[in-house]
Amino acid sequence: MDAESQAEHLKAYGITYWTLERQMKAKWLLNYRGGSFLLPDAESIRKECRIRGVSFEIISDAEANSILEEISSPARNMEAVVLEKAPKVAVYSPKGNQPWDDAVTMVLTYAEIPYEVVYDEEVLTDQLLLYDWLHLHHEDFTGQYGKFYRAYRAAPWYIQNKKDAEALAAKLGYDKVSEAKRDVALKIRDYVIGGGFMFAMCSATDSFDIALAAEGVDICEPMFDGDPSESGYQSKIDYNKTFAFKDFILERSPMVYEFSSIDMTQRRQVPKETDYFSLMDYSAKWDPIPCMLVQNHTALVKGFMGQTTSFKRDEIKSNVLVMGELKSNGEARYIHGIRGKGFFTFYGGHDPEDYQHRVGDAKTELALHPNSPGYRLILNNVLFPAAKKKKQKT
Repeated sequence: MDAESQAEHLKAYGITYWTLERQMKAKWLLNYRGGSFLLPDAESIRKECRIRGVSFEIISDAEANSILEEISSPARNMEAVVLEKAPKVAVYSPKGNQPWDDAVTMVLTYAEIPYEVVYDEEVLTDQLLLYDWLHLHHEDFTGQYGKFYRAYRAAPWYIQNKKDAEALAAKLGYDKVSEAKRDVALKIRDYVIGGGFMFAMCSATDSFDIALAAEGVDICEPMFDGDPSESGYQSKIDYNKTFAFKDFILERSPMVYEFSSIDMTQRRQVPKETDYFSLMDYSAKWDPIPCMLVQNHTALVKGFMGQTTSFKRDEIKSNVLVMGELKSNGEARYIHGIRGKGFFTFYGGHDPEDYQHRVGDAKTELALHPNSPGYRLILNNVLFPAAKKKKQKT
């Protein structure tokens, strides 16, 4: 999985998943040649690699033992993590087409990793318990319809999405979309606390935490929920309820395309040409979890924007790991934490290979980006639940 040897980094994850689906174990060799996978030598795996264009090397048992011995040396920052079972993947997404694309569903499809779509009804009826991994993308859990009001309130897709959301909330027994989304966020919170893995991108990151912090507080203006917001609602925000963020100030104006001070999209002064974020370096033996999540063939990842592009460092809780950052601008791009028995990862931006993806833009063709470092970070998270867990030592 190093930069020089692998023709299809993204599809390699799919091969590993395919192997696990067939009850064969694999090893993830952390920090060894870009985070390579050691798979059993079976003709079926060789054939599948050839079909998908994935580069592989056949090694003898003696060579494999030599590699594992090298990795086990205390002097080497490497580890061999056993992957045991293909995780069952769910994507939280509304039924029907949206005027934007989802990077995770695109890369899952490209890597040929199966997933199922769930939405509010499935979440509220506890069907998340059927899944090991849950993805949230470009969702607004605050009930403000993505803060698209100023630019798109007359657009047919916005009007239709609002009607659909109101109809679904009513069907589920709620008077307001914001109330339905609040309970969905609480169910997702409980899923993580119970041992689930939740991965969120773009606006699903900060809007999720805002919904938790604003539980029982009306922060929506009349054009969103039909009545005024609660007086002095900022003082009623409870940061103790959030997963990752603290001390943020909500954006009150419906005319501003922003949820709060967490996101740095509108405060960035980084030219596209120099917009790269660096991945942290972790001890593979002592901190295998974050080490798994940053496996890549480069330590610098090309930046990309979204409704929520990045997170203000000062508003991230101290117990949350910043795994990717643009230090010069004081922004975190890729963060991870533990909640109860489960884990969460927040990844800023919308599409790792489309710098400024806009509503209605054509979707990215991943066949043109088979070695994308930004998309690799997503797939690290997908495979993470397959790992045999060891107690984290730090």
